[in-house]
Amino acid sequence: MAAPRFLAICGSSGLVGALVVEVATRTAPLALLAGAVAGWLPISLVQSRGRRRQREYAAVWPEAIDDLASAVRAGLSLPEALAALGVRGPEALREPFHQFALDYQVTGGFGECLDRLKERLADPAGDRVVEGLRIAREVGGGDLGRLLRNLSSYLRDAERTRSELESRQSWSLNGARMAVAAPWLVLVFMAFQPSVIRHYATAGGALVLALTAVLCVVAYRLMLRIARLPVEERILR
Repeated sequence: MAAPRFLAICGSSGLVGALVVEVATRTAPLALLAGAVAGWLPISLVQSRGRRRQREYAAVWPEAIDDLASAVRAGLSLPEALAALGVRGPEALREPFHQFALDYQVTGGFGECLDRLKERLADPAGDRVVEGLRIAREVGGGDLGRLLRNLSSYLRDAERTRSELESRQSWSLNGARMAVAAPWLVLVFMAFQPSVIRHYATAGGALVLALTAVLCVVAYRLMLRIARLPVEERILR
C-alpha cells in the first residue's frame, strides 16, 4: 500500500473516531484523545500483521526446508524443487515460491529469481535459506543436503526456544496491558453519565486526561522494552 493512501486511511480513521466520541459525549478532550487512538489503529494493525507473518514463517520454515531436501534427494533440480514448494509447500510460503516459479519460467536466471524471492519473503530466515541455496548452486558438490538438514535443525531449535520464552512472558505482558487499559475502561463507563463526564471538558479535566495518556503511553512502551525478546534482523539483504 502506498504511503499517501495509508496516511489518508489513518487520518480518516482518526477523524471518524473523534466525531463519534464528540457526538456521544460532547467532550472535546475525549474526542481528541479518541481520534488519536483511532488514527493509530491502522498503524498498529499493520505492525501486528507483520509480526504475525514473521511468526508464521518461522514456524513453517523447517517443514519447507525438509520438503526441499526431499525433492532434491528425489532427483529434482534446485529450481524445480523450489518451484514445487509453491504447490506442495507450507501454505504460508506457497505464494512467494509460486512467484519464483513464474519468474524462473520467464527469465531462466536463477540468481535474479532468488533476489526477487528474498524481497518477497522479507524474512531473516528466508535470507539465510536463499543465500545458502545460492552458494550451494554456485559452488556445487554434494553439500546441499547436509546444508539443508543443518539449517532445518537450527531453525527448529530456535523456534522452539523462542516459543517457550514467549509463553513464559505472556502472563506478565497481559497483566501489564490490563493495568494500562483499566483507567480507560473506567472512563468509558463514566461516559454514560453526562453529569460526571462533563468535568473533563474543563481545562483541568483536559490536563488530567493528557497527563494520564502520556503516563500510560510511557509505561506501556517501557513495559514492552523491558519484556522485548531479541528481534532477528535481516543482515543478508
